[in-house]
Amino acid sequence: MTRTVITSWHGTALVDGDRTVRTERAPMDPASLEERARQRREGRLTPEETRLLAAAETAGAVTGDRRLADHGLRLDLTLPAGRTTDDAPIDRSPLRAALLADAERAIRAAWDPSIHVEEAVRASADLERVRNLVGERVGSWISRDVPEVDPGDHEGAARAALEATDRSPFGPPDPGLRDARRRLAELYRSVESTRAELDAAVAAALPARSPNLSALLGPDLAARLLAQAGGIERLARLPASTVQVLGAEAAFFEHLRGRAPPPRHGLLFLHPAIQSAPRRDRGRLARTLAGKAAIAARLDRGGAPIDPALAAAFEARRARLSADRAPGRGTGPRRGSRKPFHRAADDR
Repeated sequence: MTRTVITSWHGTALVDGDRTVRTERAPMDPASLEERARQRREGRLTPEETRLLAAAETAGAVTGDRRLADHGLRLDLTLPAGRTTDDAPIDRSPLRAALLADAERAIRAAWDPSIHVEEAVRASADLERVRNLVGERVGSWISRDVPEVDPGDHEGAARAALEATDRSPFGPPDPGLRDARRRLAELYRSVESTRAELDAAVAAALPARSPNLSALLGPDLAARLLAQAGGIERLARLPASTVQVLGAEAAFFEHLRGRAPPPRHGLLFLHPAIQSAPRRDRGRLARTLAGKAAIAARLDRGGAPIDPALAAAFEARRARLSADRAPGRGTGPRRGSRKPFHRAADDR
């Protein structure tokens, strides 16, 4: 009968039919079991498996574990899974403790602290909407009895609401309404103050978390890009073409439906160099900046220091586009001409 190598959480055994030929038992302390669970998850052999495979008795044996099949055993996926090395009862409490410890370690390793930056950016965007709504209401209300106040000047309207007295014949006749309007103006200022504190906290924290991305894009735009991508881990995996249109998802799906041209940029439009560029150059600059931002995210994910070559390369591309627009240089390639390969590479 063909011998079979069976491995489980508490050891590895070589069996021949119903007879156990050799057994290598694993230590039962949680630390050792946790290490062995991690080794199996990563596709490596445990010490017990290594010792058993080194024995001459395992020659020609079969296994149902793909890991062991890579070390000279024949793979048979029809073998029953979860079979133990013997019929003796096993105390599973050490296994439970080891798996819980391993899960906690894996969660700590997978934790991305940039989630706090994402939440701060989203909170700032929420407060911006709230601030505008409250400011519009304060401006509309105060303009009823102080017509010289511009309703669109929300800060001025809030100041007028806080300074308004009951001497105006058109003011709220009820003291409760006057107090309510003052509290609304105080709410506007409180929301604005909190939003400013959030923005300042993000600007101070991001350069330490993502130095390359912050140096290339500025802390505010880098934080928005991180929040849109879902963290530095995901941003580091995205291709440059996706980074270029982050924030323009609605326009991109309209393009997929055939209702609009493809978007040339998303959040990257907030970069001063792209905003100030001529319309025909914005797509090229956004493409270049997206490529550098993708590299910067990968550098930050690996903990690399600031690479000044990224910003320098983007500025060089910007300067070349500006030089191409200079008088006497023409407005671009002639109709029917093909873009040189080295120029196409510069757009990436």
